[in-house]
Amino acid sequence: MKLSDLDIKHFGNGIQMSGVVYSGQDGDHYLVPFPEYVDDLDEADLKTLEMTHIDWKDLLRQTDIMEAEVLAKTENGEVYKAIVRKSERQIGQQVSWNVYRRDGFKCRYCGKDDVPLTVDHAILWEEGGPSVEANLVSCCRKCNKIRGNTQYADWLQHRYYLEVYKNLTPDARYQNEMLVGRLDSIPRLMSVRSR
Repeated sequence: MKLSDLDIKHFGNGIQMSGVVYSGQDGDHYLVPFPEYVDDLDEADLKTLEMTHIDWKDLLRQTDIMEAEVLAKTENGEVYKAIVRKSERQIGQQVSWNVYRRDGFKCRYCGKDDVPLTVDHAILWEEGGPSVEANLVSCCRKCNKIRGNTQYADWLQHRYYLEVYKNLTPDARYQNEMLVGRLDSIPRLMSVRSR
């Protein structure tokens, strides 16, 4: 079985790191399990997934990984030792309320004001999108779920958005379109450091 055979969305925050993979001088890769998981791994009925470099990038992108600290690189710039930290997706209540107020307590995608609201990251959380007002829009759970990990500019061309945005005021449509041009000015949350 390959990673592409699984529905990666089911991994989410359920992913647990059970070891570290090192490249040996002989060119082989070794999994060094964390001690507390050794017994569990021996007794569990686990299957091994063969994962390519691209598979790992896809998996890590969807696991709320926010920081990578590069410890060592080869002469040609390839990373061979890094620490990756997982952070929690926490948005301050004051930030959320400021976003709801700014957006008129309506979903910025479909215009509904009679449903519970969430906040959505214009620059995806998985890509370092910060939880700041400039990067957040109020949206209903349905729109948030349907957008998923679609890039913001692509989302504004998505079939679903083009159906529901008709309920928006001209100002709300304009604000959504203008946000695309401001995305590059919003700093990503990513720290990379070399020793």
